[in-house]
Amino acid sequence: MTAITMTDLVLAERRGAVLVLTLNRPERLNAWTDALEERYYELLDAAEDDPDVRAIVVTGAGRGFCAGADLSDLERGATTDEAEAQLRDRPRPRSFPLTVRKPMIAAINGAAVGLGLVEALYCDLRFATAEAKLSTTFARRGLVAEYGISWLLPRLVGPSHALDLLLSGRVISGEEALRLGLVDRVSEHVVDDAVAYAAELAAHSSPWSMATIKAQVQDDLERPFTEAFAAAEELMLASFRRADVQEGVRSYLKRRAPEFPSLDPRTP
Repeated sequence: MTAITMTDLVLAERRGAVLVLTLNRPERLNAWTDALEERYYELLDAAEDDPDVRAIVVTGAGRGFCAGADLSDLERGATTDEAEAQLRDRPRPRSFPLTVRKPMIAAINGAAVGLGLVEALYCDLRFATAEAKLSTTFARRGLVAEYGISWLLPRLVGPSHALDLLLSGRVISGEEALRLGLVDRVSEHVVDDAVAYAAELAAHSSPWSMATIKAQVQDDLERPFTEAFAAAEELMLASFRRADVQEGVRSYLKRRAPEFPSLDPRTP
């Protein structure tokens, strides 16, 4: 059997301005490991710095999106000290995908469980198949609501639905997830449809605008309307000085596709 290298753990495929990242441990339903995480974050970093990538789709190989953390360490009897060291010594926090400025769409093609569901929630939008199986599962493993899901989930589905999903750990389908507001679309061809949506963003929306709007939504969840309104006014004035606005207006008046500048590089 051919050994799987680190570069095989997450596959990267360019489809025009859209980067498709595929978690690639299909024999384990793409269960999460430190090595997979390291490779995934490396590819997100590279996408941030690539001016030709304007949107990202994340999916899983085979029958699953991500079945959660690989439990083999627990099966081997990993100690509490080892678990604490893993949490403390991570080169990047688990919430790192939330810092990515480019739009991220999760294409949930199968099981998204525990940490796998959290990773889908770290994306900006979620597309799922009708038969996809989603579960928090933490309470059924004697765990707590991990990695910020107790913050993310109520903001999507409301406190009572969030508590239902967190306390019960029950499995819901993509169809029920759509009704709850946990996913945004149900699709038979989930990856292709997510890529098509991402390509629309890449073709018609300003990268600077999308990055700024993502930051606004995150920031405004925790501040009153008056502060959000004042911050939006400052950003609006700043936008008037950018080439994006000039190009957006010009392309609209000339009835052609916009040619927005790429996102400015991140400052160290």
